Amino acid sequence: MNQGWRFDTIAVHAAQKPDEKTGAISQSIVPAVAYAFPDTETAAAVVSGSKEGTYYGRYGNPTTRTLEQKIAQLECGEDSIGLSSGMAAISSALLAFLQHGDHVVVTRDVYGGTYNFITLLAPRFGITYDFVDCTDADIVRAAIKENTKAIYVETPSNPKLTILDLPMVASVAKECNLPLIVDNTFMTPYLQQPLELGADVVVHSATKYLNGHGDVLAGFVVGKREVIDFIRKRIAGDLGQNLNAWESFLILRGLKTLGMRVRTHCDNAMKVAAYLNTHPQVAAVYYPGLATHPQHELAKKQMRGMGGIVSFEIKGGLEMGKAFINRLQLAMISFSLGDPETLVQHPASMTHFSIPKHERQLFGISDGLIRLSVGLEDSADIISDLEQALLMIDTTLSERAR
Repeated sequence: MNQGWRFDTIAVHAAQKPDEKTGAISQSIVPAVAYAFPDTETAAAVVSGSKEGTYYGRYGNPTTRTLEQKIAQLECGEDSIGLSSGMAAISSALLAFLQHGDHVVVTRDVYGGTYNFITLLAPRFGITYDFVDCTDADIVRAAIKENTKAIYVETPSNPKLTILDLPMVASVAKECNLPLIVDNTFMTPYLQQPLELGADVVVHSATKYLNGHGDVLAGFVVGKREVIDFIRKRIAGDLGQNLNAWESFLILRGLKTLGMRVRTHCDNAMKVAAYLNTHPQVAAVYYPGLATHPQHELAKKQMRGMGGIVSFEIKGGLEMGKAFINRLQLAMISFSLGDPETLVQHPASMTHFSIPKHERQLFGISDGLIRLSVGLEDSADIISDLEQALLMIDTTLSERAR
């Protein structure tokens, strides 16, 4: 249907059209659990998959199906499945390829929830793992074992914003006949389309930028139709990870402004990163849009924008970092990201607290690291808030130096 449309147009129109009966432009919400059939033959055909249709709420929903088709088009995938959270998407994507006795290679700095699943729950299924530096093709190759069945990465990483060369990692995966699963939450399909770069499966926490308004918990897996069908029938459906119609409606509404929102997030984040990068009380800034970022050139090549997340270190370590966060007035302390509001968090004690300290340090997550999800407010107001909080750090450290 896209007729060569560009991203913003696809985000508005893909998979959607006015309701045939009412002419309503807004997507209808179908909260049904059960569906009726004209005869047993039709019911059997829908259940077997030989006929398109919905038969029970755990395995699909008409409102959610519209959203799945839109997400698949935005990510250039054959199909997608909407699930009840980002972690439902991550776990389902991994379980689609892994079972007892299998091994998975995982990029070393990942979201804390992913780390928990890999290290705590996956072993209960008899799945083993290795966290490796996926910026180096030779290290990735060396980590692959006879029983390795998948490679899992996220780029940019959470929270250090390390950029992985997706075509390079995809090339290694294909050499070894392994699927490459990519968490694209930070970028969204507007800024990066991993399937076009060689990945096999994309996962999203739609709780973040895809919905964009902080009022939905959801996740997506995008990939080849047979993979999505397997997840729907044998994993998500059987485990009860389905996404409900109301939340699907909200995401469909949010997606229509995805491009506009992400552009503003990126513009604001670039200004914030540039400001922080010159401030005397900031020890380091991690943002791929800065020339000082180690993968800056790769980011320009692989991504259409640099995203809305800025991570940085305050001088004075943990004590000053927490004091800085507590001093902020506009930015709110929160675990989430991608909302209209600017959100700030301390990874070592919040999102990545479950990772043992020695492993956090190996992943580059120091006690003084701060992650800022730059919102849609006026950039001057965001910077002004940071400035007044940093002034307190400056005053405190100056008094101690006397």
